[in-house]
Amino acid sequence: MELANRVKTLTPSSTLAITAKAKELKEQGYDVIGLGAGEPDFNTPKYIIDAAEKAMREGMTKYTPSGGTVELKKAIINKLKNDNHLSYNASEIIVTTGAKHALYTLFQVLLNPADEVIIPTPYWVSYPEQVKLAGGKPVFVTAEETNQFKLTPDQLEAAITEKTKAFIINSPSNPTGMMYNEKELAALGDVCLKHNIMIISDEIYEKLIYTDDVHVSIAQISDVLKEQTIIINGVSKSHAMTGWRIGYAAGNEKIIKAMTNLASHSTSNPTSIAQYAALAAYSANDDATDEMKRAFKERLEQMYHLINDIPGVTCIKPKGAFYLFPNVQEAVNMTGFTSVDEWVTALLEEEKVALVPGSGFGAEHNVRLSYATSIELLSEAAKRIKRFVLNHQS
Repeated sequence: MELANRVKTLTPSSTLAITAKAKELKEQGYDVIGLGAGEPDFNTPKYIIDAAEKAMREGMTKYTPSGGTVELKKAIINKLKNDNHLSYNASEIIVTTGAKHALYTLFQVLLNPADEVIIPTPYWVSYPEQVKLAGGKPVFVTAEETNQFKLTPDQLEAAITEKTKAFIINSPSNPTGMMYNEKELAALGDVCLKHNIMIISDEIYEKLIYTDDVHVSIAQISDVLKEQTIIINGVSKSHAMTGWRIGYAAGNEKIIKAMTNLASHSTSNPTSIAQYAALAAYSANDDATDEMKRAFKERLEQMYHLINDIPGVTCIKPKGAFYLFPNVQEAVNMTGFTSVDEWVTALLEEEKVALVPGSGFGAEHNVRLSYATSIELLSEAAKRIKRFVLNHQS
C-alpha cells in the first residue's frame, strides 16, 4: 500500500535512533552509557504524583475541554504573569499533549502550502519535520558557533521572502544551551515586526539556567511583540514530567481558537489526570525544580571541563537546558573517520558511549550530549571518549 506523500519526506529522529541502538546494545549485556536522552533523570516530584493519585481517586478521569481545564489555564495564566510579566486571558491559552503537540498544532493552523518558516541552525530535530507535515517549507539559517550559535538581525532579514510566515526562536536552546538576551531579542523582534512575521518562541527550558542571566520572553519586550508571538512551554523539563505530556501555547486568540478546534478533532483533550498533575506543579513552589537545577549545574561544571580536555574537541559553555554541544570535527579528522556520524557510530560500538550526531540538528561538525545523568556516569563517559580518540589518533 502506498503511503501518503506527507510522510515520505520525514527524517527519522536522530535522538530516538541513537537511543534505540544504545538500548539494543544494553539488552545484549553491554555496559552502555547513553547521553542522548532529552529528559531529566529525576523522577517527578512526589507532591505532583500525589495530586495525580488524588485526582484519580476523586473521579477526575473523564473528558475535559479540548483546550484544557479552566483550573489549569488559570494556573498557566498566573505562571505567565509571575514569571514572565505577561497578561493573558483564558481564550489565549491552549493546553496540549506536550509542548511538541502545541508546536505541531500551531503549524497545522498557521501554514499554507509553500509558506516559509525560518529556523536557525542548530535546531531541535522536530521543527523542520513539523513544518513539512503542515505543507510549509523550512528555511535554515546558520547561527554561527563564533556568535554562540545565535542568529543576528541581519541574517534574519536576509532570509525573509514574500513567502515567510514565521520565525522560530528557542531560548535556552536545544541542542546548544545558548540564550538570547533582551537586547538581542528586541533586535530580532524589530525585523519580524517590520515584515509582519509571526514569532514562535519555544521556552520549554526557561527554568533550567545556570548563570546569572535572566530568561526573557520576546513577548514581554513590548505589546506589539506580544501580539505577534506565540509562546510554547510546558512542564516536561521544568518539573521532570516528560512522560505526562502536558504543554501549552499562549498568544493570539484567533490562532489559539483554531488550535483548540483542531485539537477537538485529534486528541479530544490532554489526559485529564496529567492536567491535574500539572496544576499541582504550577500551584506549588519550585523547591523540587531548584534541587534538580543545582544538580544539573554541578554536572555541567564537571562535564564541561572534561569534554574540553579531550584532544580535538572544543565546546562553548552553555547557559541553560541540559546539553553540551561540542565541536568534534578536529577529533574526527585526527582519528581518520570521514564524518561525525561515522565517528559517533564507532564510539558507540567500541566504547559503548551514545552521543547524538549534530547532523540531526543541522550542525554536521558537532555532537549533542545530555548531562541529565549522574556525575559518575558522565565522568566515565568522558574517560571513554578520550580513550577512543587517543586509540584512533594517527
